[in-house]
Amino acid sequence: AVQLVESGGGSVQAGGSLRLSCVVSGYTYNNRYCMVMGWFRQAPENDRERGGTIYSDDSTSYEPSVKGRFTISRDSAKNILYLQMNSLKFEDTAMYYCAARVALRSGTACLRGTEVGDFGYWGQGTQVTVSS
Repeated sequence: AVQLVESGGGSVQAGGSLRLSCVVSGYTYNNRYCMVMGWFRQAPENDRERGGTIYSDDSTSYEPSVKGRFTISRDSAKNILYLQMNSLKFEDTAMYYCAARVALRSGTACLRGTEVGDFGYWGQGTQVTVSS
C-alpha cells in the first residue's frame, strides 16, 4: 500500500519560508497507473482545503490563496514530494497533509485531483505555524 510521511513543518514569522517534504513509499512508476499528488491543509475548526496538485505529467495547479507563493515539485528518483512555501502569512497556519491518488491511466482518471475525495492516501500531517 502507498504510504506518505510528511516533514518540514515548524514555526516561522510572517514573510518567511518553509519547505515541506513528503516521502512516498509503496508505489513504483509504471505505464498502467498514474499517481496524482496534492498538498492540503486544515486549520482548527475549518474544513480541509487544497493548496495545490501535481499531476503525472508534472503539471501543477494551485488554489488562488497560495498561487504565486507556494510551489509543488517532486524528485521522482527519490519518491519525494515537496511544497516550497514563500511569503508566508498568518492565515497559512494549519496542519499540512500530502495526499496521493493512484488511478488507471484511462479516461479522465489521471486529471482529477482538486477535491479531498479524489485522494485515497494521506500522510499524518505536519504543523505549520506562522506568527504575525
